[in-house]
Amino acid sequence: MTAANTGASTPEDDDPFGYLYEDGRAAGATPPGQSRGYGYPGPAAQPGVPRTSYNQVRTVGERQYGQQVPQQQAHAQQGQPTAQYAAPETYPGGPPTRPVAPQTGGHGGGRSGGPNTKGLLIGAIAVVAVVVIGIAAALITSGGEDDKAGGQSGGDGGTSAGQSVKPSDEPSTPQDPQEPLPKQDAATLQLGAPAALAKDIKGAEGAGGAFVTGFNAVGASVTWKAKIAEAGQYRLYVRYAIPAQDANATLTVNGKANTNPLGLKNFIHSSDPAWEKNWQTTWAPVNLNKGENELKISCEAGNQCNVILDWLEVKEG
Repeated sequence: MTAANTGASTPEDDDPFGYLYEDGRAAGATPPGQSRGYGYPGPAAQPGVPRTSYNQVRTVGERQYGQQVPQQQAHAQQGQPTAQYAAPETYPGGPPTRPVAPQTGGHGGGRSGGPNTKGLLIGAIAVVAVVVIGIAAALITSGGEDDKAGGQSGGDGGTSAGQSVKPSDEPSTPQDPQEPLPKQDAATLQLGAPAALAKDIKGAEGAGGAFVTGFNAVGASVTWKAKIAEAGQYRLYVRYAIPAQDANATLTVNGKANTNPLGLKNFIHSSDPAWEKNWQTTWAPVNLNKGENELKISCEAGNQCNVILDWLEVKEG
C-alpha cells in the first residue's frame, strides 16, 4: 500500500539530528524550536519529493572511530558537541579516509607491529648466557682449588682429591706381635739333685701330669732360662703343692739372690695334708733384662722346702 503524498515534507522526512553533525551546522542547521523542521533549513520542500538526507553512505569498516578520540576530546574541551557520528573527512581540514588494512600480529589496540618480541628474545638469551658463564666460572674456580689442595696432599693415590692426610690417618707400619711372656713346666727345667720328676700325685698340670719332687733337701733346685722381649719389672708365678704346712725357698735372678725368700705358704688355709688337695699359686717381683734371663729356685740352708713344683710363668707386674 502506497502512502498518500501530502505535497509537503513531513517531519519523518527530515533528519531530526541534523544539527548535531558538522556538515549540518555548516549548512545552518539549528536545534528544533529555533527553525522550522528538525534541523536543516535547506531548500523549500517540494510536494511529493522527500528531503535529501545529509547522511553519506560508506563502506562498512571505512569509518575509523578510534582515530576520532583526540578530536572528540578537543571538541569537548572547547565546549562543542561531540560529533560521535561524523566521519573524519567531514571535519574542517581533515584528510579523506582510506580503508585501513587489518593489522596482524598486534596484541594491543592502536599499536602497529605488536611488541618488540625480537628485542625481548635477544634480552632473554643474553640473561641465560650470563648465568651459564657465571656457573662455568664457578666450576672452573672450584676445580682449580681442589687441584691445588690435592697437590698439597702429597699426591696420595688412596686419598680423594682436595683432602690432605692427617697424621692420625697415615697408614701405620705393621708392628711385630709382641712375644708372649714365657711359661714353663717345672719338669722340663734343669734340675739340681736331689730334685727329680714324679707323676704319682694328681692335679699336676705339666705334660703327662709330671711335676718336680725331692725338693726337701739343701741343694735341690730348678733353673729356668727365660727369654724376655723388653726389660722391666715382672712377676714370677709358681704353682706348687704342700701338705697343709707353710714352706719357702730361695729365688735367684741372673745370679743375684733375693733378700726375701719365695713364700710357699698355705694360702688356702687347708687342714688336709693330702698333696692333691693343696695345689695353689704364689708370686714374687723380679727385675728382668731384655733377652735371656736365668731364674733359679733352690732349697738353701734355713729354708723350709717340703714342697713339690708344677710350673713357672712370667707376667707383667
